[in-house]
Amino acid sequence: MNKDEILELLENVKDGKIAPSDALFQMQIAPFKDLDYAKLDFHRQIRQGSQEVIFAQNKTKEQIFGIVSSMAEAGLKNILATRINKENADFLKKNFVLNYSETANLAVICPAPIEKIGNIVIASGGTSDMPICEEAAITAETLGNNVVRLYDVGVAGIHRLLSKYEVLLKANVIIAVAGMEGALPSVIGGLASCPVIAVPTSICYGAGFKGLSALLSMLNSCANSVSTVNIDNGFGAGYIASGINRPLALALGNANNGNRNKL
Repeated sequence: MNKDEILELLENVKDGKIAPSDALFQMQIAPFKDLDYAKLDFHRQIRQGSQEVIFAQNKTKEQIFGIVSSMAEAGLKNILATRINKENADFLKKNFVLNYSETANLAVICPAPIEKIGNIVIASGGTSDMPICEEAAITAETLGNNVVRLYDVGVAGIHRLLSKYEVLLKANVIIAVAGMEGALPSVIGGLASCPVIAVPTSICYGAGFKGLSALLSMLNSCANSVSTVNIDNGFGAGYIASGINRPLALALGNANNGNRNKL
């Protein structure tokens, strides 16, 4: 049950079309659906502003299918499934319309038009970081945000990033994705006035300890505007960026290209 359905239910109670006890019953059964192997949280959109996302890793194709089926039956659109492999995505395609990114290992199931607002910039240290960047980008876009991609602008060739300085200045929030020593978020944090979400990746040589070195570098950033998510957590970065960008864009009243520098 989404916000519109609850408002409609309350209006029906107000107009005498449904008894308060019946409305209460509908709301009591709405919070989640128990599938035994999963309990689907249908009230998450009401509490948090966006619906539950399927973390598909280590789930069987039958489990994923059951979850998606229940969400679709509840009328949900743009269902995100993260860390889903091509085999499971192809299995879902037999019964559902979906857009699948093999780069991001992410599917948007039952896609529907989305009005995108604001301005999120995603910058990567290197091309090898693209899978995590795309996970963040598609997540943010599916949640209703405009996204600008700046890939392969790492500190090994800092002029590539500086050539996009104007793009950074127009952002409401920047996601900086990097492996190796993880220096990119600090550099961007020293250039831009908006919040920077640092994403360490496991792209590195042995002493990078599968992203731990980048994670520690980002946690110790001396740029005050930098906060850090977990290693390879593009989804988390995209979700948090949406929570920063959308309220700001709505406050600015410029749905297509609002940015914080207009304040």
